[in-house]
Amino acid sequence: MTELVDVNALLLSRIRDVPDYPEPGVLFKDITPLLADPAAFTALTGALADLSVRHGATKVVGLEARGFILGAPVALKAGVGFIPVRKAGKLPGATLSQRYDLEYGSAEIEVHAEDLKPDDRVMVIDDVLATGGTAEASLRLIRRAGAQVAGVAVLMELGFLNGRERLNPALDGAPLEALLTV
Repeated sequence: MTELVDVNALLLSRIRDVPDYPEPGVLFKDITPLLADPAAFTALTGALADLSVRHGATKVVGLEARGFILGAPVALKAGVGFIPVRKAGKLPGATLSQRYDLEYGSAEIEVHAEDLKPDDRVMVIDDVLATGGTAEASLRLIRRAGAQVAGVAVLMELGFLNGRERLNPALDGAPLEALLTV
């Protein structure tokens, strides 16, 4: 338990608060100092890879864009494949897509149709769980591709935005792991 507390303290110490970004009244959580610190980035990658292995993942999905930065090294460390989930129109070839609602409007994500198989157990990796919309859409997309959801793991959860509450039905019993809750 002390090791986990030490990792969490290290991670939290490397996340910079940026007031009034991207607009007044928002306190942005900047993870670039964490990524620039090899010890912190290694600790983060290790913690997320451990969760992926513990939950039996055979593939890691990284959500565009910071989920790519975290998901690819997590997949390597866990010894599983990495699948990018992209914004619509960014992948060549046959894709599956999933639309989802945002606060103002909607968005769409895609995955290559052949990248996920029925025997895959997929761990979704991202930097932040905010309102849960993108994560929820990714879970629907994974299941539509015929794969199983191993869980969702994020560096930090913005608890005040209630993303966990929104995501719970789509998890359908799969775990949601946040290393930090702010």
